[in-house]
Amino acid sequence: MITPLRSPVWVTLGCVALVVAGGALLWLPFHTQSALDDWGTELRATGMPARAVVYDRVTKRKTTMHLRYELAGRTYEQEVGCVQVCLSAGDEVSIWANPADPGDFVTDFEQLSGHRGRVQGGLGAVGFVILIFAVPLLLSRVPFGRWFPRRSPAAPVPRTGPYRIRSKYKRSGPR
Repeated sequence: MITPLRSPVWVTLGCVALVVAGGALLWLPFHTQSALDDWGTELRATGMPARAVVYDRVTKRKTTMHLRYELAGRTYEQEVGCVQVCLSAGDEVSIWANPADPGDFVTDFEQLSGHRGRVQGGLGAVGFVILIFAVPLLLSRVPFGRWFPRRSPAAPVPRTGPYRIRSKYKRSGPR
């Protein structure tokens, strides 16, 4: 007896679900980066401008700059990952802060505060690995033999004697 979950239809649907899940996970970091770019552009247009000072630079796994800035009489401290630019302690940088959340800002070199998109990047890598395994698995489920049958072999040539002579010229009649 065939168990219901091992039938060919369920296995094929599982392969399709893996490909869809892997594709969605791979798409996620690209979508997130696009949304973050749009948010940075919006902050530059509508945010409150300020000057921030780099008061510390920490290197653990990655290098991070710690910024200190003042908005509306309050002092804030936030970190920015060193992705494109990494300033030294004491350097100043222009920022545009979110009026609703002063801890959220964009720098003049287009870097957003905090470490955004790390989780999505990890999920994108997982999606890529899933696709590496799921696509060949799904292609192995496709019945190519049924859709593209092999051509039938040519009809056998009747033998007239002990030897078969192959020639590119046709015979003109019985010999």
